[in-house]
Amino acid sequence: MLPYFHLLLAATLTLGAAGVSAQSDSRSTADKRIAKKPNTIELNVTGPASDLVSNAMQLLGVRYHRGGTNEASGFDCSGFVRAMYEKTVGLVLPHNAREQAAVTDKVDPTELQPGDLVFFNTMKHAFSHVGIYLGDGKFIHSPRTGSAIRIEDMREAYWVRRFNGARRVPLEEINASYFAHSIKADLPYSGKAESNSK
Repeated sequence: MLPYFHLLLAATLTLGAAGVSAQSDSRSTADKRIAKKPNTIELNVTGPASDLVSNAMQLLGVRYHRGGTNEASGFDCSGFVRAMYEKTVGLVLPHNAREQAAVTDKVDPTELQPGDLVFFNTMKHAFSHVGIYLGDGKFIHSPRTGSAIRIEDMREAYWVRRFNGARRVPLEEINASYFAHSIKADLPYSGKAESNSK
């Protein structure tokens, strides 16, 4: 078990036009005022989940790309989750939200912990979108075409209406046999595309 971590994670929301970018310290005071506004989330995270959350937060702002699995090309929702688990613990999850739900353990929503997966119906079929729970009712995900990795509040009406459930990857118990069973046994893949959240 890794030592206890107290993470203060800050996501930034761009307030100006999409073209606003980081400039030198010589930019005007007015430019500095309108460029960014912090959205701070204070989390208590222990063990491998602390690295998972930290790695995910480092990709805030990376663009959505359908079928994408890396930072250079961009990510879709399940590609983002897959990349974070592979980078953090060496575990390769399926590249499909529905299949990710099938190979992980069900979790009561009242017992969510940072690093858990949260699933939503965003395309008129269950488990069509996935994100990583951060704590304090927030999750991080790659939403849809034209958007980028960002943090959302699960308590917003849009997400409450579409919530399908939560799953957990047993980070403390990962072994080669855990994912050996058929990923299609519980939730067969429907063949439909995923994501397209708000």
